[in-house]
Amino acid sequence: MHAIEREVRILRMYCLLTVPVLVLLVFAGFVQKPRFGEIAVQRINVVEPDGKTRLVISNKTRAPDAVLGGKTFKRQGGNSAGLIFYNQEGDEDGGLVFSGAARNGRYEAGGALLFDQYHQDQVVGIQYSDDNGSRSAGFQVWDRSDIPAAETLEREQAIARMPDGPEKIAARERLRASGAWNAPVRVFVGRDRSKAAVVDLTDPQGKTRARLLVDSLGAARLEFLDAGGHVVYAVPESTRSR
Repeated sequence: MHAIEREVRILRMYCLLTVPVLVLLVFAGFVQKPRFGEIAVQRINVVEPDGKTRLVISNKTRAPDAVLGGKTFKRQGGNSAGLIFYNQEGDEDGGLVFSGAARNGRYEAGGALLFDQYHQDQVVGIQYSDDNGSRSAGFQVWDRSDIPAAETLEREQAIARMPDGPEKIAARERLRASGAWNAPVRVFVGRDRSKAAVVDLTDPQGKTRARLLVDSLGAARLEFLDAGGHVVYAVPESTRSR
């Protein structure tokens, strides 16, 4: 009898010691953050504690549609692999895209890191574009309309649903005249397709008015142009239009 009581006491002590240890191990499994040496995924969504998306990393096929003004739209120009940034309201705010492939003996490649105007499209970015060796790369600044992009896209969708005819043509002309999609490049600093290193400054219509460049032969010059694209002052003077 005493032997049985002694075994029961030992069993109780064992339980008192082991159960807390097991509980700690279980909770430690939940608290410990998983670590991966390598993972393969098609898309990662980075979200805030409230579930709002702030960043998406994806391949081309899993790239999300554009989100503007809280509404979803098909992405113009198709999807690309890369990153998409979102602001605190959940609207698209810019991104990083890249591509490159050869076909029928020719290749096309490109990449861009872009940041969007609030409720609009990109206004500043770094871009690279290469069409089988004809390439440009540089920093750009765009002007954008104050009209929200979501509003313009909804107008485009409404016009697309209209029956063909004069009213549809007139609606398209009114949309074009509104300047909603106007996006002149105001600043370009980079290397253009003529192999020149360029600083190009334009007017609100996107026409170059001042240019500093070093051409493909190493010759440097500074030019000021009128609205018609004619050089009105240049250094050295020999580059001035006559």
